[in-house]
Amino acid sequence: CETTDVLGRDVPMPYIDSGDLLALLTTGAYGMAMSNNYNQRPRPPEVVVEVDGQTWRIARRRETWDDMVQAEMNL
Repeated sequence: CETTDVLGRDVPMPYIDSGDLLALLTTGAYGMAMSNNYNQRPRPPEVVVEVDGQTWRIARRRETWDDMVQAEMNL
């Protein structure tokens, strides 16, 4: 995300605490296919939620720091 990106305005939400999970549904280009490591931020995991709304699975794990720097060379 960039500082000018907006995923919602005036959306009523409960209090969110550190460590809570937040789902942003139908975010389109914010998926893995269009993501990058701009500002050295690791990519988030991708989760598939089934039609029943209760069943979910991790489709792609969260990227780690090691994942991000694996192609870097010691200069």
